[in-house]
Amino acid sequence: MTRVAYFDCPSGISGDMALGALLNAGAEPATLNAAVTALGLEGEVEIEVRGEERGHLSGTRVLVRCGSGPARTLPELVDVVRGAGLPERVRARTLEALERLGRAESRVHGVPPERLHLHELGGADTLVDLAGCFWLLESLGVEEVHASPLPAPGGRFTAPGTLRLLEGTGAVLEPDRRRAELVTPTGAAILATVARFERPSLTLERTGYGFGARPDPENAVAVWIGRRLGEAAVVEVIEASIDDMAPNLLAPLAEDLMAEGALDVAITPVVMKKGRPGHLVTVVAPPERSRELALALLRRSTTLGVRMTTASRLLAGRRFLEVETEMGRVRVKVKELEGRPVDVAPEYEDCRRLGGDVGLVMRRAAEAARRELGLA
Repeated sequence: MTRVAYFDCPSGISGDMALGALLNAGAEPATLNAAVTALGLEGEVEIEVRGEERGHLSGTRVLVRCGSGPARTLPELVDVVRGAGLPERVRARTLEALERLGRAESRVHGVPPERLHLHELGGADTLVDLAGCFWLLESLGVEEVHASPLPAPGGRFTAPGTLRLLEGTGAVLEPDRRRAELVTPTGAAILATVARFERPSLTLERTGYGFGARPDPENAVAVWIGRRLGEAAVVEVIEASIDDMAPNLLAPLAEDLMAEGALDVAITPVVMKKGRPGHLVTVVAPPERSRELALALLRRSTTLGVRMTTASRLLAGRRFLEVETEMGRVRVKVKELEGRPVDVAPEYEDCRRLGGDVGLVMRRAAEAARRELGLA
């Protein structure tokens, strides 16, 4: 079943509130620190993560403090993200959020995006809020994000940029009498990029609460994380048998199909007519991408036709955690069934980056993860 995150926003949402909620729900602070490092902002940004209790609610407050770094233009923010060592989906989502921010502010101020100065949104904390939030979602294995209706105070308390960001997203705005900015542009950009504004049915696994800068107990956002119920995991399977294509061209073919949205690509040796050796290319595609991927397979291979069938798919859950070994820190993928960890797999690139015996690093990381998860 798909793991989903639902942001419950009766008091709005900001970037730091979203970070706090995800950390309170079990994401690792080390992932947030890794985002700062990947963005090249270590000397410019200091992060404090602390537990707080407000009224009868305990949660997490994240403070992203910026030093004397520059206020960047939109193109400069984009350049930082493009050059950062972020996971690919995190980078893509961060760039999309920046693009949405730029379009919204451009319409508000009447300035082309390439000349846009974002003022307080041009600080390093904007990058940390966006990339950090998307990376924390990734580390928790969240595949879908949903959000509640958003409070919208009248007058200047709901900024024009925030409203522009939410245009066309399906966001539901509810009248609110409070006299404060409840949904910040950064919080709106996060939801506009990844969220559907509907409440899913789910089996609840964990919750988290993130506090904002205002000290009142209501200034919090909740995130509910669980498994979606009642979904049909339907995929399209596209196949082609090929016996007249150079084998060294099959690897880039698989890479191209993955880059165009395939869920998986497999290449299997087969024996074809007249005993000729060949290959079976199997592409697993989301239904909405099946036609484009079938056409891509026809264009980029020598096959004259493809077979397309509909199939059901059952997925194990996954999330990431970081473990400490004597060689250094390693991210480990955790496989889960019915919300419980059943297996671990260290990330190969992390282990290789530490140098030495890669196999030994992988074994040590797996052992550390199993101990932490109670699987040892």
